Amino acid sequence: MNRRRLTVLAIFGITLICQLCAAQEITVAAAADLQSAMQDVAGRFERETGKKVKVIFGSSGNFFQQIQNGAPLDMLFSANLDYPKKLEAAGLIENGSYYQYAKGKIVVWVPNDSKINLNSGLRAVIDPNVKKIAIANPLHAPYGQAAVSAMQKEGIYDKAKDKFVVGENISQTASFVLSGSADIGVVALSLALSPNMKDKGRYKEIPTDEYPPIEQACVILNSSKNQEIAQQFLSYFKSPAVADLLVGYGFDVSRRTNN
Repeated sequence: MNRRRLTVLAIFGITLICQLCAAQEITVAAAADLQSAMQDVAGRFERETGKKVKVIFGSSGNFFQQIQNGAPLDMLFSANLDYPKKLEAAGLIENGSYYQYAKGKIVVWVPNDSKINLNSGLRAVIDPNVKKIAIANPLHAPYGQAAVSAMQKEGIYDKAKDKFVVGENISQTASFVLSGSADIGVVALSLALSPNMKDKGRYKEIPTDEYPPIEQACVILNSSKNQEIAQQFLSYFKSPAVADLLVGYGFDVSRRTNN
């Protein structure tokens, strides 16, 4: 009898601990351009607070659809303002949680051993040696939309479009060029500066006046089961230290505020 009671108590204790651990964790959906930066931020937050941040990276548009379908997420960090504003209009976010945190940039990128000359900037995608061009899906990925806009601005879209290899998000797009599945890619500057890419290739920034601003914002979802931790993480993300970290990954934080 005593042994059975001890077993029941042990199971109850383990269950309680698991529940407490889950209560100390939030799940964040983040645009793929934040892959390295967000890992740094989440790691620092966890070390300083003991609260865990589980981050899922992907396309902002896909996350938007998932949230509308009830995905169990606490926060969204979007690579554009449109999706967070639509969630706000639909009454799906916590009041006052909308926060514009940075602006992204695009670059044209090739591996170190590529013979493609990047001196012409984006026009390098129509180099005769280019057979495949990696871009993010412009139907739902803000970086793909920016890539198309820049090509249209330079008058090269029609020459390039049949060579596109389309990634579901900007991280997959970068992986296409890294793996050799594409000869050249239009990727986020933040990924070109990430540990996974910075020593493996060359890049040229695309002038920001050639594409709509890739302004980015985050929100806390009102379906979150851990509102307190989500608010703590949002406050942490607004800190000057995180702003400096984002600048190191090539983000523009000039329109960022601390409130």
